[in-house]
Amino acid sequence: MFYLPDTMANWPWPPLISPHYEAVKIEAEAWFRSFKAVDPDTLKEFNESDPALVVARCYPTVSKEHLQVICEMMNMTVIIEDTTDKSTAAGARRIVDIVLDASHNPHKIRPKGEHIIGEMMRQTSARMVQTMSMTCYSRFIDGLTTYLRAVAVEAIDREQRHCVSIDDNFKYRRETSGILPWLGLCAMEIDLPDEVFYHPAIVDMVECAADLITVDNDMLSYNKEQASGMDHNSLITAVMLELGLDIGSAMGWAAAYHTKLEERFTNGLANIPSWGPSTDILVKEYLDGLGNWVRGHYCWSIEIERYFGTLAMAAEIQQTRLVPLSPSVQWKATGEGSHRLPPQSVTGSLLSFIMSFVYNK
Repeated sequence: MFYLPDTMANWPWPPLISPHYEAVKIEAEAWFRSFKAVDPDTLKEFNESDPALVVARCYPTVSKEHLQVICEMMNMTVIIEDTTDKSTAAGARRIVDIVLDASHNPHKIRPKGEHIIGEMMRQTSARMVQTMSMTCYSRFIDGLTTYLRAVAVEAIDREQRHCVSIDDNFKYRRETSGILPWLGLCAMEIDLPDEVFYHPAIVDMVECAADLITVDNDMLSYNKEQASGMDHNSLITAVMLELGLDIGSAMGWAAAYHTKLEERFTNGLANIPSWGPSTDILVKEYLDGLGNWVRGHYCWSIEIERYFGTLAMAAEIQQTRLVPLSPSVQWKATGEGSHRLPPQSVTGSLLSFIMSFVYNK
């Protein structure tokens, strides 16, 4: 058992959810199931993950039309990740090429015999083009391309069981998690010029939000990932291996780093340049969207069965902050050989949380 710190205690953005959640969930899931593209086990995980909920939590203020296309694209990531996770590096590259071709050519008829993922991506991309500006869509596809190329590299890492360092983990995860294009969609209903969208101060806010989400994700998902032996890209695993810490101490380190990121985000808000009253209003809306994404992702993570088994268990963990450690493989492969992870204890977890590991990057 280990202690799970509450990283959202002081986050200024409150929990919100789109009023269109239920309607969009029904329509998007019906479209997804109509292709019969995943096996029963993956469909079960899909249901447990509830992609519509994360979309409704992270984009609580967008229109129903925009929520629909975001939800369909989010559903697409489920089959992309499922397909590439089960593929060799070469197979993953082929899937990535199909997805990218469909996203760049949404009106092109897909070739006969191609993986169904091509037609699914084509339909989703065509609807996105119809409902948002080409500027926003192009930015999303640019980010998606970076993410999908990273997915192909991740397949190689998965085959080799390669664990990255703490410093490399954040940059690596911004790419392999696919979070950056989704954060860019916080501007889908506003028209931010390139000189604003790509301004260093704005880019830093986006990367800070992405890192906050990574920390939360890896803390909340760690138990499930270590149990399945898929934790080699987890920040918690990187911290344990690099600093020689147990789970509790690594959680304390991650919570302390999360606090530093929160301070960076808050300070960044106070130092955003001005582009004039009309543009400044749009910038504030975009940055509020980033804040909603951080909160929304956390809410979704604790409201689904994927990470904690049952909703009742998730509710209990929110109260006690104690997570029963699931059985796992004790030997973890890295680029330098195999390492046995340190023993775990509740006492060590609580102590490390109280003392808080301070990370100076």
